[in-house]
Amino acid sequence: MTDQPTIRLNDGRSMPQLGYGVFLVPPDDTERLVRDALDVGYQAVDTAAFYRNEAGVGRAIRATDRYVFVTTKLFNDDHGYDRTMKAFDASYDALGLDVIDLYLIHWPVPRQDLYAESWKALIKLREEGRVRSIGVSNFAMAHLERIIHDTGVVPAVNQIELHPHFQQVELRAYHDENGIVTTSWSPLGRGGALSDPAIAAIARKHARTPAQVILRWHIEHGLTVIPKSSSRARQEENLNVFDFALDQDDMHAIAALDRQDGRIGPDPDAL
Repeated sequence: MTDQPTIRLNDGRSMPQLGYGVFLVPPDDTERLVRDALDVGYQAVDTAAFYRNEAGVGRAIRATDRYVFVTTKLFNDDHGYDRTMKAFDASYDALGLDVIDLYLIHWPVPRQDLYAESWKALIKLREEGRVRSIGVSNFAMAHLERIIHDTGVVPAVNQIELHPHFQQVELRAYHDENGIVTTSWSPLGRGGALSDPAIAAIARKHARTPAQVILRWHIEHGLTVIPKSSSRARQEENLNVFDFALDQDDMHAIAALDRQDGRIGPDPDAL
């Protein structure tokens, strides 16, 4: 597929709206699955130092002659200016690419109180041209306000847990007000949202799978989204969401699924 939408970042660059995530993909399987994803038509891959599979991602991307947008992330143990710079070097070497498209702070880890120093290192990496765009992941509003106040640099992206049972409406509104793109991780709620009766009804209505309905919901909200899959067939299914649309009734029905207790991952303030 060559007609996939992109989202413009606040630094003037753009990223594909749907990418392939490799969280929990075993290192030995990563190169094969990323090659499959690229063959199917994905134009972006999301990895992280914590996933231990950057090398496989890099091998798969270097084997193609197409441009692929690559995101990786700083591990929690590597916060602080100097440690961040060294950690980036390790990720850069593992990926083996000339430039990293997007580098994120994976979690703020507020108990360490070093994320602002790490953010300054990311700014330096962008100034040096080793990274095209910089952002964060799992940052709450207070964390975002801290780094913006300290540096004057607004992250291009905040990658957060976001799915029909945990829609993060307030944080998304803050992102919109400040020109920050929202990327949804665990966009299917680790599969929990797939069996929701409201999702199933919408899927039947459009002759689509529940996963396709949920991913389309992310797309129509202007979010970027990085579903993981461990089979080529599922990769194809997840990518095949650009030729139909949800209507207002569908969107209202999914909005009603939001729950205060819907979070399934860690609370960023608790790390």
